[in-house]
Amino acid sequence: MMRGLSGKVGIVAGGGRGIGAATAVRLAAEGASVVVGDIEGDWARSVADQIRKDGGKAIGVDLDGTSPESQKAIVDAALAEFGRLDFYHSNLAGGTEGDIDALNCSLDVLDRSFSINAKSHFIATQAALPVMLEQGGGAMIYTSSGAAAGGSPWQVAYPMTKNAIHALARHVASKWGKKGIRSNVICPGVVLTEAVKIHMTDQQVEQALRHVPHERLGKPDDIAAMVAFLASDDGSWINGQVWHVNGGMLMRD
Repeated sequence: MMRGLSGKVGIVAGGGRGIGAATAVRLAAEGASVVVGDIEGDWARSVADQIRKDGGKAIGVDLDGTSPESQKAIVDAALAEFGRLDFYHSNLAGGTEGDIDALNCSLDVLDRSFSINAKSHFIATQAALPVMLEQGGGAMIYTSSGAAAGGSPWQVAYPMTKNAIHALARHVASKWGKKGIRSNVICPGVVLTEAVKIHMTDQQVEQALRHVPHERLGKPDDIAAMVAFLASDDGSWINGQVWHVNGGMLMRD
């Protein structure tokens, strides 16, 4: 168990499936109250229902991460239901269809990728940060990707947008760290979520496993554990960092 998560209140954006759902469940098991948001609101409510059945505290809400109004609404929901906001896990990603290479990726695809994968995190920050500053502190935790540093020949927009998250997180940490704000990034490796299982062939999964210096690929719970750590008091001296959780597939300082 992590120290200092019990009694905290947090939002998990993109919490209806995969990494986000596992994270919401883990945080609730640690004693946090969780607001689960997803573009598929029924998924978010289903995760929250399961948490409550297991004895935890959670609500599920519709969230369009690219909408300032929707991001403000999920912050308001956390305050209305639980009275405060201690951390926000911004775990939104998508829009990779048509993202091929720099000569074959259309501007529409590039714009859509930035909207979902970078702008949404910026909007989340604008919604959550004022509340955290007013109460004297809080933690922003952003999901990025190993693609940000991996040098992918098969896609261009997605890695660009993920790098943008790193700049945002470091800005937040350096600007407001003295006011009790912590801001960190998690870069998952190949994690076998529902989406990955749909989009990766068995052959691609086997190939990924061959390239990781570990006996298995990732599970959503692996990322959930890092989010729980960064949201907890155990992570209270960690600020402005990018954490690669990938089984060793990409090794960086």
